[in-house]
Amino acid sequence: MFLILGTTIGAGYASGRELWQFFGFESGLAIGIFTIIFSIAVYVIMKVSFEERTSHFFPVLERLIGKKLSHVYDVLIVLYLFTTTIVMIAGGGATLEAFSVPYWGGILSFSVLVVLLFLNDTNSIIKLNVLVIPLLLVGLFYALFAFNFSSQHSWVVDITKQYNWPSAFTFTSLNILPLLAVLSAIGREMKGLREAKIASIGSGVILGVMSFIYNETLVQMADTIADYEIPLFAILEGSPFVIFLLMSIILWLAIYTTAISGIFGLATRFREFMNTPIWFMALILVLLMIPFTRFGFANLVAILYPLYGLINLYLLVSILLFPIIDRYKMR
Repeated sequence: MFLILGTTIGAGYASGRELWQFFGFESGLAIGIFTIIFSIAVYVIMKVSFEERTSHFFPVLERLIGKKLSHVYDVLIVLYLFTTTIVMIAGGGATLEAFSVPYWGGILSFSVLVVLLFLNDTNSIIKLNVLVIPLLLVGLFYALFAFNFSSQHSWVVDITKQYNWPSAFTFTSLNILPLLAVLSAIGREMKGLREAKIASIGSGVILGVMSFIYNETLVQMADTIADYEIPLFAILEGSPFVIFLLMSIILWLAIYTTAISGIFGLATRFREFMNTPIWFMALILVLLMIPFTRFGFANLVAILYPLYGLINLYLLVSILLFPIIDRYKMR
């Protein structure tokens, strides 16, 4: 469950930039739909990964969408993981700018720490998520509730004004590719399908509740969000320095865990073709990504995330329909 949350709650999500890009006004129903279809999609991926005992994502793709299209999405997943991990590295540099660290200095420091984690075995990635994600969730909930309590805002959900409900599908499809890559890599380590049920439902509910509270908070600040590269810092404006410091560290760690997940998904895929240590693969990938971070965090999110959200819609529909189609084939 923490691995799922750590993969999803990265630079875009934790900063608020991704939520504001897809949701915003009149999105209560959209977030409710997202919670349901996200849980179903994650369970299907974990079930197929467990049945195939996979160590990377290609066998899962073949089961879900067939051999021909799996080659197309194989390339798309590699491109997606590559470009969104660039977003994470850019987010790591942007976060450290709040402490007067130069942008490029922050990016280089972040990149070195990403590669260092891969010197240990892959279990260290799961252990990192188990440590960081509870801190992130507690920190975000505290910051959001503190802001809403101080501003005395009351949430009003008007059922008749929910025009933004289709964004639930593009938002879920955006997040499903990295999850497919990461969860497929641990298929052979799963002990049973009960794990999949608990992890999928638990992570879906947590993300749904967090998304609703975060989005409602951002709606209040719609006029000022454009002035901030990272909207979370707008929420923290005026908070005690200790709170600002802690939340900045937690945000940076969230970005770090998602960057690790992206590199992990890519490295496990390429290791099938290149017999090299995983840390060396991570080093090569990070070196290739660093030059692209010059485009800036907010610009990368605004361009790449909606694009991938649309491209991945077919894959999301295939995942959601897979249990029905698979049962029909068996009969």
